[in-house]
Amino acid sequence: MTSLAALPAATRPATRHEVERAVGRLRATFASGRTRDVAWRRVQLAGIERLVTEREPEIARAMAADLGRSAHDTWLGEITSTRGEAAYARKHLRRWTRRRRVGLPPAVLPGSAHYRYEPLGTVLVIGPWNYPVYLTLGPLIGALAAGDTAVVKPSEHAPAVSALLADLIPRYVDTEAVAVLEGEADTTQELLAQGLDLAFFTGGPEIGRKVMEGAARHLTPVVLELGGKCPAIVTADADLDVAARRIAWTKLMNSGQTCIAPDHVLVEASVREALVERITAALAQFRTGEPAGLRIVNERQFDRLARLLDDHDGTVVVGGATDREALTIEPTVILDPRPDSPLMTEEIFGPLLPVSAVPSLDDAIERVNGGGKPLAAYLFTSSRAAKERVITEVPSGGAVINHAMMHCLVPQLPFGGVGTSGMGAYHGEWGFQAFSHRKAVLSKPAKPDPGLMYPPYTERTKRLLRRVM
Repeated sequence: MTSLAALPAATRPATRHEVERAVGRLRATFASGRTRDVAWRRVQLAGIERLVTEREPEIARAMAADLGRSAHDTWLGEITSTRGEAAYARKHLRRWTRRRRVGLPPAVLPGSAHYRYEPLGTVLVIGPWNYPVYLTLGPLIGALAAGDTAVVKPSEHAPAVSALLADLIPRYVDTEAVAVLEGEADTTQELLAQGLDLAFFTGGPEIGRKVMEGAARHLTPVVLELGGKCPAIVTADADLDVAARRIAWTKLMNSGQTCIAPDHVLVEASVREALVERITAALAQFRTGEPAGLRIVNERQFDRLARLLDDHDGTVVVGGATDREALTIEPTVILDPRPDSPLMTEEIFGPLLPVSAVPSLDDAIERVNGGGKPLAAYLFTSSRAAKERVITEVPSGGAVINHAMMHCLVPQLPFGGVGTSGMGAYHGEWGFQAFSHRKAVLSKPAKPDPGLMYPPYTERTKRLLRRVM
């Protein structure tokens, strides 16, 4: 385990007075108008780029302390993704902020119309513990691009990263426009009680409901990035070697503690054994020279995963060992678990991979659609027809063909859930839009000002208005 030496010490939770004072300061900054300037916004985005670039070693140490993650995996999951989002927003911001002119129907002529994006005001970003840099700074990038001021509340379940963000963010962005407040659920509710202009939350559905409930008291709009049981469907004509490697690789990332990780595999029965053999081989290859167990974030999550392993009636074909003292669980493949077991009805969020045989693609689609709408759906196939069927017939936040998780690295695509997997989307321009208000503007000349528009209306003017309007 990497030492906590050189990491900032964890701070106490913010008090109500500190919350009110911080929000008041941010609102005053927004009211001053300086965050509306595009040049100011670009400076803040460049600051985020510099933060993750210059502070990569400190971030890696904090990630190792909280999640046991290697420096390379931190670079892949936290640094390059965040830097890419910030750079993309900075380069495209001027185009995003331009007015968009629209035409007018004949009844409204003469005149002109356009819509523009204006910042919402002071917003709240509630970060998660599983990717505590990327999934905290990513929404902040959208808020700064939009010209908002923002409160950032990092996850208390990644305390080293939370303390580090509280220390570093003020060094790289305008301290009068961004405040970092640490704390637990009470701090989040205190922030929601301030009646902010938007709350952005990344996490699980259970806490998402509490965030939405707290926001509803003040009619605060929310963006909820939640989770769900992301399926990986493998058809008989898929490239099984590629499918196995990509499923195994993405499932291992962050010990499976990724909201868009493949949660379970549905494979056509004729190739089940071949796929499982290849997944098992890929896991062994990828873990060569590594400890057998993968680190789980805390005891609560460890105990939850251990319970999933105790009640499934499937066959464990690889892994299955747990170590509560070390908080580790081996990468585990479970063959044909009971469909109504917690393993198959709850989001796993860990290194457990159920593989279920299905007679056909029809059955796979039916199985997926029998549960909640997933954050992402993955299909491995060589069939164009199968691709179109899954994209069309499986409601999901996103879809990836012949890979998994990679869509989150494309800032040109919206990223978000649907139904129980979330509401709203971000990344790239979609993040800018999520933190903006799309304002409609109609401009009319004073003349002409035809009298037939105004009462009292004669039968003749009524007929004319019906024709014109």
